[in-house]
Amino acid sequence: MSIRLEHVCYQFKNATDEHDFALKDINLTIEDGEFVGIIGKTGSGKSTLMQHLNGLEKATSGTVYFNGENIYEEGYDKKALRGKVGLVFQYPEYQLFESTVLEDVKFGPRNLGLPNLEVDLRSFKAIKDVGLTEDDLDLSPFQLSGGQKRRVAIAGVLAMEPEVLILDEPTAGLDPAGREEMFELIRRIRKERKCTVILVSHSMDDVANYVERLLVMHEGRIVLDGTPIDIFQHPTELAAIGLSVPQVTSVLWKLKEKGIDIQTDAIHVGDAKKKILEAYWNQSRG
Repeated sequence: MSIRLEHVCYQFKNATDEHDFALKDINLTIEDGEFVGIIGKTGSGKSTLMQHLNGLEKATSGTVYFNGENIYEEGYDKKALRGKVGLVFQYPEYQLFESTVLEDVKFGPRNLGLPNLEVDLRSFKAIKDVGLTEDDLDLSPFQLSGGQKRRVAIAGVLAMEPEVLILDEPTAGLDPAGREEMFELIRRIRKERKCTVILVSHSMDDVANYVERLLVMHEGRIVLDGTPIDIFQHPTELAAIGLSVPQVTSVLWKLKEKGIDIQTDAIHVGDAKKKILEAYWNQSRG
C-alpha cells in the first residue's frame, strides 16, 4: 500500500477552542496507482489533509504511514518523503522562486542531492512531459500565464520522480479549454509514470470525468468514500453539506423527481443519454 492514515487529528496552533480540530479522526488508505479525488466546501479540511500526506503538517494525534513506515518516527527522512510524495499547491506562485523556468524545475531534484547529470536529465524530461518547450527554459516563471506557471510547478515536482502526485485545485482560474488540457495532462502523466494521483477540486464535473475514487470531506471528516457514480447517488446528502452533483446527473435526478422511471447512475453525457432513451422507450411501450 502507498499511504495510510490512522486516527489522524489536527488542530491549528492558534485554535482558541481545545475541541476545534481541522481534521477529526481520519482513517484512510490510498493504494498504489489509484486516482483519487477529494471534494468539499472551503474549510472542510481538504488542503490540510493534503499537507499531512508528505509531512508538511504534523498530526496533533494519530499516525501517517508511507509504504508501511511511520513518517513521525525519529530519524525518518522527511526530505526523501517529499521527493516521493510531491505536492503541487493551488497557487503555483507559492512554489516558484528561481530566476528561470529551467532553474525552478531543477530545484527539487538538486535539493535531493542528486548528481548534476541526473538533475539535468530529470528536469528536461519533466519539462517535456508537461508540454513546455525550449523557448520557455530561460524565461522567468513569473512572465508566464497562469496555466504555464502551473505546468512549471508540476514539472518541478515531477523532476523528483514522485510515487504520489498531489494536486490542489490544479485548474483554478483556468478557462474551460485550459481545464480540459490540464486534466488530460494529468491523466497522461499518471499513465506514463504509473504514479498515484490525488486531486483536490471544487468541480463536480471534473472529478466525475477523471477520478476513479472520490472522497467527500465535511468539517474535517471524510463523510463519503466510493466511486464517483456511487457518491453522486447521494444528492440530498451532498446538498446538505453545500455540494452538488455533475450537471448530467442532476438532469437525471430532476427527471426522476417529475415521476419519470429513470436510472440516475450516470455521470457522463453519453451514459446519461442512454438512460434517457431507455426511460423513453420503456415509457412508450408501457
